[in-house]
Amino acid sequence: MEIRTKKENITIILVDTKIPENIGAAARAINNMGIDKLILVNPKRIDRDKMLKSGTIHSERIIDSIEIFSDLKEAIGRFGYIVGTTARLGTYRPAMTAPESLAQKLVEISQNNEIAILFGSEDKGLSNEHLQYCHTITTIPTSDFSSLNLAQAVLIICYEIFKASVIHTDSSIPRFANSFELEGMYDHLGGVLSKIGYLNPQNPDLWMRYVRRFFSRLQLRAREVRLIRGICRQIDWYTDKRFKDKQDSEDI
Repeated sequence: MEIRTKKENITIILVDTKIPENIGAAARAINNMGIDKLILVNPKRIDRDKMLKSGTIHSERIIDSIEIFSDLKEAIGRFGYIVGTTARLGTYRPAMTAPESLAQKLVEISQNNEIAILFGSEDKGLSNEHLQYCHTITTIPTSDFSSLNLAQAVLIICYEIFKASVIHTDSSIPRFANSFELEGMYDHLGGVLSKIGYLNPQNPDLWMRYVRRFFSRLQLRAREVRLIRGICRQIDWYTDKRFKDKQDSEDI
């Protein structure tokens, strides 16, 4: 069976941009490759004229349709698969996928899932906090100097998606849990793990990053998130009951 990338399910998200011309150039880049959804998170400057100057009149529709959010967590709530782009790798960052392999993977994922591809600010890129929401990260191979212009990076990733727009497969990838569902699960799970003494109280965020990395590799479905939250509720009920039973026995 031949399937094509559903580019209408792919959105480029720029986080903490500082230069309006870079936003316009990024809009032009995604327009070149057939993607038309652009989100800005906490942009430092918005200047439509400067954006149009680098984006050209052909990208005016994309620029005028940009969604703007102040918070990344809110911006990615509806997305079922989130990709982070970075030149820096680290122990606590999600697993890495090469751009070519990522593009092939997105063909199938895009059939039933909305996909967000995140790019960080011009000077700092994406932080560990940003990347904790990602299912995978991708890095564009470079020579000794790894820093790319923002629009160049957007163009390269979108070009790989454009090249890999058709695959042959007999399988089908169902809808993944979106970020809103996952964040609710992580909050619930973190509370339960703290309650039973599993998380290190000195640095619970570090341990939850390990938990996030584990679950991000599994690409949970919505029904699996509901299952995990059901288990959390049962643990909550049981620990509360044990605590109450203990208090009742001490009062006798």
